[in-house]
Amino acid sequence: MVPVEKALQLVGNRIKPTQETITISMSDSLGFVLGKDILSPINMPPFRQSAMDGYALGSTEEKTFSLIGEVQAGDDKDPELKKGEAIRIFTGAPVPSEAKLVIMQEKVDISENKVILHESVKPNANIRPAGEQIKEGEIALTKGKTITAAGIGYLATLGITHIEVYKKPSIAIIATGNELVPPGQKLKHGQIYESNSVMLSSALKTSGFADISFYKVEDEYQATRSIIEKAIQQYDVVLISGGISVGDYDFVGKVLRDLQVDEIFYKVKQKPGKPLYFAQKDNTTIFALPGNPASSLSCFYIYVLPALQKISGLQEYHLTRTTSISNSEYSKKGERAEFLKASLKNDKVTILDGQASSMLRSFALANALVYLPEEVSKVNPGDRLQVINLP
Repeated sequence: MVPVEKALQLVGNRIKPTQETITISMSDSLGFVLGKDILSPINMPPFRQSAMDGYALGSTEEKTFSLIGEVQAGDDKDPELKKGEAIRIFTGAPVPSEAKLVIMQEKVDISENKVILHESVKPNANIRPAGEQIKEGEIALTKGKTITAAGIGYLATLGITHIEVYKKPSIAIIATGNELVPPGQKLKHGQIYESNSVMLSSALKTSGFADISFYKVEDEYQATRSIIEKAIQQYDVVLISGGISVGDYDFVGKVLRDLQVDEIFYKVKQKPGKPLYFAQKDNTTIFALPGNPASSLSCFYIYVLPALQKISGLQEYHLTRTTSISNSEYSKKGERAEFLKASLKNDKVTILDGQASSMLRSFALANALVYLPEEVSKVNPGDRLQVINLP
């Protein structure tokens, strides 16, 4: 059994970022990591552009100008503008070549096609020069950058439609257990609804992973082996829910040994989630998660999600850790580290009731996990606690 920090270190050391890139539509790239630098194909803005509604002036010395026309956003004309002349112009419109500045409409009076200034003016005022934001050929976004909504908008302003990104891993979720039936069916005595696969799938989708396949296997050796062996051959990451303990009908551990996977660790000195299993075979990463739902989801957030994000090329792949002031009193039983479902608000954290590994109700109310290392046995109100923010 390995300590939590050692388990995190082993996962971090063994997981390698993918080198495989794909080209995708820019509009579908949210959350992906750039696989190469993006160079701007144009100047932005591509022309001298008015920064506001006002008047483009042909000189700077006069106080009164003759109004000779207007230019709207989207116009492709470049009207000639002489000294002492002005043109009505709107935000985003191309500024005439001879214009010396744009003056705000609030700073002039208009009388009989005359523009009369209230104050002195400065050359180039309120004109965005061509290439002010970025020039053609300059790096727009660098390799390794995670694409955000703002990044997509930025690339759209440059006319970019497709980008090269690191491929996200394909993921198989395998749920084990004779007692499990899909929600919607009538339960027989001894059966429970299978929740882990839909829970894990939702957690994956929330974090931007969409290439997910599901398998259900009963507690029988050959069936378990067939499904796991197939998944290892076909997917980048295999998540196995349940069957990793040492009961008479828990076949996952035996199957993985028989398949000669490279076991990196089995069992972590933590609560919940002690029977966590981490292994690799060829190019596939394998996590066997505890069957209890809260244990499974805790292990997902602490170990699996960071691994997936690192594979996908993210530089910062762990969930954010902070410290917050405890609202709660809590006594730990035993010497294992603990991850406690909690509610974080305004730098104050409340440890929720219902911490049992089988209970998801408290997880449904939580927005954070409180981490208590092995050496911490008691929490009092006012203590500073380590807090992991959930997505």
